[in-house]
This record gives sequence, structure tokens and C-alpha cells, in this order.
Amino acid sequence: MSENIPVTPEVEDDDEVDSKLNYKPPPQKSLQEIQEMDKDDESLEKYKKSLLGDGPVIADPSIPNVKVIRLTLVCNTAPAPITMDLTQDLETLKKTTFVLKEGSEYRVKIHFTVCREIVSGLKYVQQTFRTSVKVAKATFMVGSYGPRVEEYEFLTPLEEAPKGMLSRGTYRNKSFFTDDDNHNHLTWEWNLSIRKEWDDAS
Repeated sequence: MSENIPVTPEVEDDDEVDSKLNYKPPPQKSLQEIQEMDKDDESLEKYKKSLLGDGPVIADPSIPNVKVIRLTLVCNTAPAPITMDLTQDLETLKKTTFVLKEGSEYRVKIHFTVCREIVSGLKYVQQTFRTSVKVAKATFMVGSYGPRVEEYEFLTPLEEAPKGMLSRGTYRNKSFFTDDDNHNHLTWEWNLSIRKEWDDAS
């Protein structure tokens, strides 16, 4: 973690990484197609059942397949939970500022659901700006998930907020939840203020 930005150090753009590896996502198959494949293979059937459950989740087709529910900055020293509800008005969230004390250790936890079809290669991407200048970009591979009623949780590695007078201030974050097929499941903006103390009003 660098001294002057509150997120993971900038990493290579995922498109650049994919091109270097010559990576191409496999063709998308429907949940029904997957369930019908290799029915005579008992071990594979058990594996598919562990991934998919007993059957497809029945959901309104008008509901998005992937729904991002909330994001939490998990910090054991925070005086209160730092959680943003991503099912509410995102314009209101854009005007909200969350506070993190300098030097605090934290993780980002994302709750989401998958309703109908398996989703491959979910990614959480975060761009961070200070005074309109992009200072960092971080990409986290979330993974592939099958549909189920219960929420999934994804937790990023432990981070340490920067410290020092120059690192204090407000940063604007733009977050994306995407997948291998470049489906944009959700984009949202939020503000993070790095302060000397939790209750510091400056």
C-alpha cells in the first residue's frame, strides 16, 4: 500500500492482461444446457449439484441475473459499520462520504446474488480519483458463481489506509461489477475521506 492513495496500488488493466495471456472466455452455456451435460458421469453430477444445488432458482426474468446488494469496508477499529446499500438511489450514494482513519486496516466485502444462470469471471474494479485526477485502479477477481437464493460474499485482501498529512482528504471512487462477457452488472460512485481520527470533522 502506498503512502498517498487509499486503495490497492494500480494494477495492469484487465484487457491488457487478457491480451498478453491470449485469454478468451469459453462460450456461455445456459444453466439447462449444463444440467443436461454428462448425465451418466456420477462424479460430475455430484460436482454440478454442489455448484448449482438441486435445480435452477425460479426468478422473475425481468430481474437482473446478478444483483449487487451492498459494499462494506470491514474495519475492526471503526466505531460503527461502514456499509453502503447498493439497492438504493445511487445518486444519493454519490453524494455520501464515508470516513476511514489513517493507518486503519480494512477489507472490502461485497454481497451479491445470482438469480438464474451461472456467471463466469466476475470482477470488482475500483478507480480512485483525487481532485479529478485518477490516482489508482484496482481489479479483484471475484470468480464464477451459480444461481441460488442465498447471498454470496466476496472479501478482498487486507489493506492499510495511508497515513500522513499529504494523504488525508477526500477521494472519489468509481466502482464496477463486471464479468468475462463484459456485462456491467453495476457501476456506482462513492466518496472516502481519510482523516487523522475517526471523529475528525476536517
